[in-house]
Amino acid sequence: MKGRRIAFVRKGIAELEEYEIPPLHPDEVLIEMDYSVVSAGTEKACLLDLPNVFHTWPKYLGYSGSGRITAVGAEASDFAVGDRVLADHLGHRSHAVAKFVRNGNGFFKITENVKQLEAAFVVIGSMGVGGVRKLKIQLGESVMVTGLGILGLFAVQAANLSGGLPVVAVDFDGRRCEIAKRLGADYALAPDASFRDTIREITGGRMVNANVEVTGSSRALLQALEVAAWEGRISLTGCTRVSDTPIDYYKLVHRPGVQLIGAHNFVRPREDSYPGYWTRHDDFKTILGFMANGKMTAAPLVSEVVSPEGAKEIYSRLAADELPLGTVFDWHK
Repeated sequence: MKGRRIAFVRKGIAELEEYEIPPLHPDEVLIEMDYSVVSAGTEKACLLDLPNVFHTWPKYLGYSGSGRITAVGAEASDFAVGDRVLADHLGHRSHAVAKFVRNGNGFFKITENVKQLEAAFVVIGSMGVGGVRKLKIQLGESVMVTGLGILGLFAVQAANLSGGLPVVAVDFDGRRCEIAKRLGADYALAPDASFRDTIREITGGRMVNANVEVTGSSRALLQALEVAAWEGRISLTGCTRVSDTPIDYYKLVHRPGVQLIGAHNFVRPREDSYPGYWTRHDDFKTILGFMANGKMTAAPLVSEVVSPEGAKEIYSRLAADELPLGTVFDWHK
């Protein structure tokens, strides 16, 4: 049986290719993909072969999607044909054979009443939520989210639900700032020349207690440090591929007691959740629950739903920084 998948075949070039779907083992299921979401930061870095990515070709990206089980191995008794699932690191592809691994790459059953398109954002959204969790926000603390991509906009929602006051969203893109305010940010700002004074004013002089840094830009990290409160915390949720900005660590970190918290998605427990550090599957369940009761949403993040047949053009736009916020591949197109 043939399937389709997107491959990064060389630097800057992506193609849609056919491949042979592997046979199903007894402990595996076959998933037919509905949607997969482009993660702009990670995928651009891999496409352009930037530092701190794997450097072998071809590369198969795509770690957040949704689909339905169409075949079940004899030993995969907890699942049935027709089950809706989150696709976790299964790639941009039409079909995936996967084994269920608790809190590991693969899939997770959707039992909540959540639309399939919104569910496709849950895996990537959990990374923004994880960045908020690691800050252990207390009710009434000032919270800032720097970078309003998909992770950042989920982080805005999580910061609001965690009791941040105020919640400040930061990005150069005015449209993303507008979305952040719809999703619970009290303020949405561009990091301009008066940025530090504005933060001082809206926090009543406290500055920022907790900051989710999602840009992966070392310049943005410097700015986050410059507006951090005494003994503030910054979770490094974006992947900083290039360290090209000098930082005075004595002045900005050591002396004021600021904590820099590594918040990569894989810094999670494999078994049981505990304060600040939840398992992947516990976060999936939480986000789906919030979506089902209307307290969290991915709908405003969807910019375009496209056919995988246009993969080459889509990734050319990504390489040129011309891809909109939430680009989703529809595997039925």
